[in-house]
Amino acid sequence: MKYEIVIGLETHVELNTESKIFCSCGGHSSAKEPNDCVCPACSGMPGMLPVMNKRVVELAVTAGLMLNCDISRYTTFDKKNYYYPDLPCAYQITQLNHPICTNGCVTLKTSEGTRDIHIKQIHMEEDAGKLVHVGKASLVDFNRTSVPLIEIVTQPDFRSAEEVLVYLNKLKSMFRSSGISECEEGAMRCDVNISVRPEGSEQFGVRTEIKNMASFEAIERAIRYEAQRHIDAIEFETEELVQETRRFDDATGKTFAMRNKETEADYRYFPDANLMPIIIDDAWLEEIKANMPEAVDAKADAYREAGISEKEIDMLIQNHKANKLLDDVVEMGTTAKNAAGWILTDCAGVLRKNGKLLGDLEISADDLFAIIKMVDEGVSRLNGRKILTAVMEEGVDPVAYCKDNGFDAKVDTSTIEAVVDRVLAKNAQAVNDYKNGKEKAKQALFGACMRELKNTGDIALIRELLDSKLANF
Repeated sequence: MKYEIVIGLETHVELNTESKIFCSCGGHSSAKEPNDCVCPACSGMPGMLPVMNKRVVELAVTAGLMLNCDISRYTTFDKKNYYYPDLPCAYQITQLNHPICTNGCVTLKTSEGTRDIHIKQIHMEEDAGKLVHVGKASLVDFNRTSVPLIEIVTQPDFRSAEEVLVYLNKLKSMFRSSGISECEEGAMRCDVNISVRPEGSEQFGVRTEIKNMASFEAIERAIRYEAQRHIDAIEFETEELVQETRRFDDATGKTFAMRNKETEADYRYFPDANLMPIIIDDAWLEEIKANMPEAVDAKADAYREAGISEKEIDMLIQNHKANKLLDDVVEMGTTAKNAAGWILTDCAGVLRKNGKLLGDLEISADDLFAIIKMVDEGVSRLNGRKILTAVMEEGVDPVAYCKDNGFDAKVDTSTIEAVVDRVLAKNAQAVNDYKNGKEKAKQALFGACMRELKNTGDIALIRELLDSKLANF
């Protein structure tokens, strides 16, 4: 018998805010040491009251608009009660009765064609803390407590692991390019609800939930294992399937039971009387819409038209800093393809040399544009890279650094021609090798010319003179 996998996702995304959702402590990336970003409010001290972060609402609405959701004009918070060491109040502030966004839809393109994934709701909530296990001891780090989240809940519309990964990658691209979230370092986590049924059946099978998945590779492996476990249980009666929560063990590639699946009644939800309802009026909604980033698919199409490769487009779409830097530099007057080369090749090379990633990119659009402009006006690309390195590593002024090092010196044609003649005379063997068909010999001669000119000559003119003189040898 053939079986169909049925999957629904609950994706938790930490938001890029400067402070937590209900207090003024720093957001996701602020903490440096355990428990150094905690206050009486987010650590659950008696008598402390939550104060809503307006930016969280704006980012949640932005995410909802990007996923074609209806935006709730009246939205409230509820308390979800459960006891766990990393939840200092013994309840989580979340949304049950009036979530911020509902009824969305996102279209996926996979090897099987296109599929619409329907979004049941997006709701705002606070994150819990983190348990750290050291030997036999369990320690609690409350830095993550009350960091703002949105949880995106889909309908059970997925039918394969491939569709799940395409969906998650699309969310990641959308949220990173828009600055909603970097979706890294645990900032994007997923609960996978999965069941199996005979192909053609309309009735859902027994559902299990795989909790807290942060790796896309692990999600794919967990789905494949769990689907096969369900099929084996149905076909061969290897075990009795029950509705439960399971965890995935990365070392064994298997899932293991954690506890019976909770229902809403188990959490004893009730409205949070400490937080007033949020009213989103027309003016506020229009303001959020006016600040909406360009749609990811539209931006990717624009980059393709500019001649940027698919690999480079993926890198740009998934990195908000690189994406914004490119757009800013293009607005100043260079081409998107030229800017992409500088950012994804030259800037990325400096970062790699210093053990950093593209997400660590820190250079102003003004400085990068100044370097690109100097190279376009005659400074050699090699010297342009030297200027870029000094700017990124030492924070120098690019124009002043160029002048101080003589990189902007203009060399007249007669001087360049004399250098080319001298190089050819000194390197008779290389000239002979080139005449015998060794193309690399010409590059060696060009390099010798550049060294003698100290990388200040017009590259196009040097190549033209070198070609002309070699042709007459």
